[in-house]
Amino acid sequence: MPKMKTHKGLKKRIRITATGKVKFKPANSGHLMSGKSGNRCRSMRRTRVLTGTVQAAIRTAVGGEA
Repeated sequence: MPKMKTHKGLKKRIRITATGKVKFKPANSGHLMSGKSGNRCRSMRRTRVLTGTVQAAIRTAVGGEA
C-alpha cells in the first residue's frame, strides 16, 4: 500500500509538540482588529492546543501517528 501524503496546507498552519499535542493560531486575528475588543485581541495572540478526536485526525493528515 502506498504511503499517505502529507497535507501541506495543514502542515503550515499547525505545529506538533514533542508530546504529540497540536498547537495552532486562532482565526480572525490577522487584521481588522480595531472592531474587536481588547480582551479578544489579547486572547487571540496566544496559540491554542487541540484535544480529542480532531487532534488524532490532524496528526494523521500531517504525517504523524494517531
